Parts: sequence; structure tokens; C-alpha cells
Amino acid sequence: MQEYYQLKQQLLLWTVGITVVVFISVWLAYSLQVALNYAIGACTGVVYLRMLAKDVERIGSEKRRPSQNRLALFIGLMVIATQWDRLQLLPVFLGFLTYKAALLVYMLQTTLLPDSK
Repeated sequence: MQEYYQLKQQLLLWTVGITVVVFISVWLAYSLQVALNYAIGACTGVVYLRMLAKDVERIGSEKRRPSQNRLALFIGLMVIATQWDRLQLLPVFLGFLTYKAALLVYMLQTTLLPDSK
């Protein structure tokens, strides 16, 4: 379990780090409004990742199905982004996918640099 907790912490740190870098880049390249839209999506992605991690933790100890609240979180975010005039769908969606970039970084790190653990 110790290795799992290290993985969970590393993924969260990578996600937050990527979020900060992309937020600043988007702010400089586009505008603060677009960067804030990205940040909303990225924060929701972090919540999604934490919910996913809790479901993974429960797999060994409980026999129930994983929670479907994660899907509701994503759908709710997309509905709010399409209905609220101040939010733009694409930056919010790409912000949400930031946790996937952290997963790719972790996968590349463990594949290409297996001794870096």
C-alpha cells in the first residue's frame, strides 16, 4: 500500500505542477479569463482524480462497485460550462484533462527511467 500512496501523491503533485505551468502559459498567451476557465477545469480534474483514488483504495477492502459520482462530476462541469456565459467549453475541458497529462508523465517516467523511483 505504501507504493500506492506514493503513486497517488506523485500524480497529484504532477497534476498541480502541470496546472500551474499551463495556467501561467495560457494567461500570458491568451487572457486571464481563458486561464481561469482552464483552472476551473483543472481543479475539477484534481477532484476527479482524488475520487478515483478513493475508489481504487476501496477495491481491496470492500466488494462494492466503484462510485459513479465521478461521471456526474464531469457531466455537471460540462453542463455548467455550456450554460454559463462566462465559461468557455474548450479551456474547461482541456483543464479537466490535465490529470491525464500527469498520468502520461508518470507512465513515461516509469517506462523510460525505471531506476528513477
